[in-house]
Amino acid sequence: MGSTIKKYFFYWVLISTIILINIFATPIWSQLPLLPKLNLETFKLDSATNTKVSACVYLDGRCLFELSDRKSNLGQRIKYIEERLSEIKDIYLKSNQAQLNVSSRGDQNQQSLDVAVGAKKIPVLTLDRKDVVVRGVNLESQAEQIAEQIERGLEKARKERQSSFLLKQAKLAGVVLLLIILSNFVLSRSLKRLHQVKLSLRHDSESFFSQLELRKTFNLKEVQYRLLQLTQLIVWVGGFLLILSLFPDTRLAQLWIITALKIPLRLIVIIWLCYVLVRLSYAAIARLNSVITNNAFTNNYVLNADTNHRLQVRINTFSRLFRGIITFFWAGIALFVALSMIGLNVTPLLAGAGVLGLAFSFAAQNLIKDTINGLLIILEDQYAVGDVVTIGEVGGLVENLNLRITQLRDGEGRLITIPNSSINIVANHSNGWSRSDLKIPVSYQTNVDEAIELIEQIANQMYQDCECRDKILEPPQILGVEDFAERGFIVRLWFKTEPLKQWDISREFRRRLKNAFEEAGIPLPLPQQQIWLSRHN
Repeated sequence: MGSTIKKYFFYWVLISTIILINIFATPIWSQLPLLPKLNLETFKLDSATNTKVSACVYLDGRCLFELSDRKSNLGQRIKYIEERLSEIKDIYLKSNQAQLNVSSRGDQNQQSLDVAVGAKKIPVLTLDRKDVVVRGVNLESQAEQIAEQIERGLEKARKERQSSFLLKQAKLAGVVLLLIILSNFVLSRSLKRLHQVKLSLRHDSESFFSQLELRKTFNLKEVQYRLLQLTQLIVWVGGFLLILSLFPDTRLAQLWIITALKIPLRLIVIIWLCYVLVRLSYAAIARLNSVITNNAFTNNYVLNADTNHRLQVRINTFSRLFRGIITFFWAGIALFVALSMIGLNVTPLLAGAGVLGLAFSFAAQNLIKDTINGLLIILEDQYAVGDVVTIGEVGGLVENLNLRITQLRDGEGRLITIPNSSINIVANHSNGWSRSDLKIPVSYQTNVDEAIELIEQIANQMYQDCECRDKILEPPQILGVEDFAERGFIVRLWFKTEPLKQWDISREFRRRLKNAFEEAGIPLPLPQQQIWLSRHN
């Protein structure tokens, strides 16, 4: 609260200082150097100096009239005319009794405009046919119109510096300042509420359908939040510029600020629009996934927990992929629009990008193979983010999957990156369900039927145990004696489990079986080897 009051106090002091200077210190401004003569052509990137352009001649920040000339000459002409008008304005404002007269002289090919203030006559500009801005208007009519505009502008400059006018504008500036502060107060409270809502939406939900709804709501709230931030910026910048426009001595500063911020403001708007479009696209993706999930439940398409889990995994993978593609798409469009709006011709860039793309397609065949194979992996649901897979000689948890690479995290914590084009055979350990395949060695001295009965008893206890029951999908299967090995005969056992739960079940079964063998007096088998010795006579 204290920081907000300090911020408002700073803005109040700044704007109040502008108002007081305009009311009580107007003579000071006449002694200050003029701001650089900027216009809307200043920041254009077109380097053609012979191009014919038009620009305004300003007095007290207002456009009096337009001139048309070559770009190389127009800036110098406008600077000269504005300096003459500023000189005439100072003389006219100092003498309350001086008479103002703007006259033109010349013929159809050339007209000269002079301004007489009392006994002093000052030449302002010379017009010829190239200066005619509006087609169908002859040079004499153009000169008369400019003379009238100059005279009205100088008279308005004197009127705007009268005390009654300045006090009226000061009251209006105070009202504008009050509206700015009230609007900013309302917007700040709305931003704070939206921020709290966004924080509450970050909490995870147990329901996958609820998670999709939270994603959609969060992205929409993020768009609202950024819109309010932009509105707050517009209120402050627009209000400040409006206050500057109310007074003749600060209107030129308003024009200078607007011109200087022309390109940055355009870029800010483009970046903001790109961000909003990306967030709206994220919300649309979340909404589409939510509809698909809801229809699956409504139509009984999801028949069991396995299919339900697989649907969630696939939707998460598709969402990450589409969000990346959408972000790249909108960012590319925003880049070209930004280059176009600041004056660059993007047509050669697009043509060059097409040629480079063709050349790149020949040079980057492996990348194209990666992309095609990655798309097939996703569409065919070979694996998704969150699966445990074995690809070739490496295996681990899939942490990242896109159109180019697959990244696995193995049991030692190493991140393994595999190009999609090199993936031929994949073993997915978590698609639908998993299996715990246990091969239990039993000593040859142990009765085989008793050992199998004990193993089956421990397996059934685990299946009925509340801690393990949710992870085991079906009753365990005792396959019987699988093989005879060095340590003893091998009894094979299967548990059908939820995806990625087979290792937990295997570890828990071995722990219980070890305790059960010790209680039953069945020794754990050790490697055995029988040696035959014979003596030859």
